[in-house]
Amino acid sequence: MAFFLETLIGGLMSGMLYSLIAIGFVLIFKASGVFNFAQGAMVLFAALAMARFSEWIPAALGIENKVLGNVLAFAAAMVVMIAVAWLIERLVLGKLVNQEGITLLMATLGITYFLDGFGQTLFGSDIYKIDVGMPKDPIFLFDSVFPGGILVSQEDLYAAVIAAALVAALSLFFQKTATGRALRAVADDHQAAQSIGIPLSRIWVIVWSVAGFVALVAGIIWGSKLGVQFSLSLVALKALPVVILGGLTSVPGAIIGGLIIGVGEKLSEVFIGPMFGGGIEIWFAYVLALVFLLVRPQGLFGEKIIDRV
Repeated sequence: MAFFLETLIGGLMSGMLYSLIAIGFVLIFKASGVFNFAQGAMVLFAALAMARFSEWIPAALGIENKVLGNVLAFAAAMVVMIAVAWLIERLVLGKLVNQEGITLLMATLGITYFLDGFGQTLFGSDIYKIDVGMPKDPIFLFDSVFPGGILVSQEDLYAAVIAAALVAALSLFFQKTATGRALRAVADDHQAAQSIGIPLSRIWVIVWSVAGFVALVAGIIWGSKLGVQFSLSLVALKALPVVILGGLTSVPGAIIGGLIIGVGEKLSEVFIGPMFGGGIEIWFAYVLALVFLLVRPQGLFGEKIIDRV
């Protein structure tokens, strides 16, 4: 039982990180109708910016306090991600309003490869470390209930708590603030929102900026866990099945979908993987997404489209 709970908790913590990245996809799709394949590249770009700024800024200013250096590096990386979001909207997607979906898809793919290459040109292509002070030693929980307790990674636990707090903050932002309500209005009907004075271009910049902030937080967490390297953009793409499972337009769906996939891939790898030689964790999420596309293409919480003839 203790081993099962260890696996379950590990899956929930991984799932929360998937949910965080998936929210970036959902936000942009809800506001602009663009399925942003560049979200993974944004995570890598943000992580590279944070890693390099955390080296450059303290060295340039003579700062020895690591916390202050990380705060300044985070602020600088956030400015960079907002600038990237603004440029993407102004120079690319703002010019492609009302174009075919395939055109927008190819645009985001182009942005993906540009950010991958430009990020490594600007910040370097080595493997960098991000040290934000998250403890890496495991701890044992419930040792009075289970013999030996349940082994939990402190780093994963901190990361899951941060991701959960950010997800909750974004949910409150969309529900309680005027800007959040404007974003939801744009998501429901672009033309109706524009007719009552909501500026679409400003809303899209805000959405991309929020997605950039989400990418930065996700990049810091994953970069702290795995190191900042090219594979981060591939890890971020694990959020694609999450979005398909939860629904392209649903923030709660992104959360639930992330938890389902996080738990499912861990449990399947541990309990089913040995029967097939392992490796299930790599493809589990994509097979589950394929099943949903065949059975329920709108996802668990997505809006079902009804064509009247």
